[in-house]
Amino acid sequence: MHGACVATLLGTVLKLLGVSAYQPAPLSLPGLDSKQVERTRKAIGGQLQPMPTTPTRWYLSDLEAAEIQADQGQIRLAAQLMRSAWRDGVLAGVMSTRTSGLVRLPRRFRGESSLVEALEQSSTIEARSVFDEMCPASELALLARDGEALGVGVAELLPVEGRDYPVLVRLDPEYLTYIWSENRWYFRSIAGMIPIVPGDGRWVLHTPGGRIAPWQAGLWRCLGRAYIRKEHALLHKDNWEAKLANPARVAYSPTGAGEAQAQSWFRQVMSWGVNTVFGLRPGYDVKLLESNGRGYESFEKTISDQNNEFVMAVCGQTVTTDGGAGFSNADVQRSIRGDLIKASADGLAYTVNTQILPQYVLSRGGDLANGVTVEWDVDPPRDKAQSSAAWVSVANAIKLLDEALIPHGRTVDVEMVCTEYGIPLDATDPKRIQATPAPTRALTAVAS
Repeated sequence: MHGACVATLLGTVLKLLGVSAYQPAPLSLPGLDSKQVERTRKAIGGQLQPMPTTPTRWYLSDLEAAEIQADQGQIRLAAQLMRSAWRDGVLAGVMSTRTSGLVRLPRRFRGESSLVEALEQSSTIEARSVFDEMCPASELALLARDGEALGVGVAELLPVEGRDYPVLVRLDPEYLTYIWSENRWYFRSIAGMIPIVPGDGRWVLHTPGGRIAPWQAGLWRCLGRAYIRKEHALLHKDNWEAKLANPARVAYSPTGAGEAQAQSWFRQVMSWGVNTVFGLRPGYDVKLLESNGRGYESFEKTISDQNNEFVMAVCGQTVTTDGGAGFSNADVQRSIRGDLIKASADGLAYTVNTQILPQYVLSRGGDLANGVTVEWDVDPPRDKAQSSAAWVSVANAIKLLDEALIPHGRTVDVEMVCTEYGIPLDATDPKRIQATPAPTRALTAVAS
């Protein structure tokens, strides 16, 4: 992007993001577009981040170390812990509903009609829209997942050959570092530390956890603890089952048997195989010693508790996953989960609207002050049907009230009523509305 365009973009983004006046000036370190970084990336196929490492064994002491390091601005251990935790099926399932399901909900664009039309139209190469080509749902879902789990996520807007708009590529948050003394995020890339400038047309920093220490608002502490405890319970349960799945074999020899006879008999029992048959003389005996203990129940209870911990942390309740016995009001679980999905949708939309779409608007010669924004529609379809029915009832009520009040020289304040019930009004042509008879005027305003 041209230098003047970058300056214009950054100036507008500073206002959109509400960047503090105390933010220090950019450092003279190489950025994503520097020759040094480009040469290094081309040497290894364009990759920016180093190869990730995933520890396979975790302990509660590791979680404590991750908390200490995170407060120092190093979220490497926390990100590695969450990457390991995603292999748990229960956690991956409930989180996918919150993130992957979210980005595939219907979305609405607002702003200049030409820009909205350009984003919604299909690209020349694929059947997907330009927005889907620029911000793939899979990358958005991963970015949203990082934001919910760690409180922060990072991505890059990567230029694409033959296209005049970039593609969003999520980067592993393991390589994020926050320097307290500079109030700045860095990415530890293959070319060294690169300062992150959110909204510069290349960097995207998703911080739904807040502006200050966003990792403290992430779910990784409770999710990590539950994952570690569940993994240990599973290992102990497998160990318990492996030891007691095959019962012990007990060989009895007569009291008067010699040492050689006893050892021979023990060796026969030790070689017990499939369909083995023993011919026993009086005094010899063989039995199976099986456990009748219930130690496995402790492990199963721990595993169940940690699964509930996953669901409670991600969904806010367990009603939507287990049916919610005891809940008589069906709206309880919907409103709780709806609030969380709405929060995730608003956070992701804020990041897209302030750090991705402005770059697209500028590349199309649009006005950044009146560009285009996107939001995800998280309202259940049933809510829309109820809203439509309520609007019809309000319209009928306004009509009847207007007819009853006209003989007294009064009319209903339609604007106040519509505001009360959340009904949008189109006041682009007030003269047309005022020229319409009163009862019809009320219905026209509501319908519009």
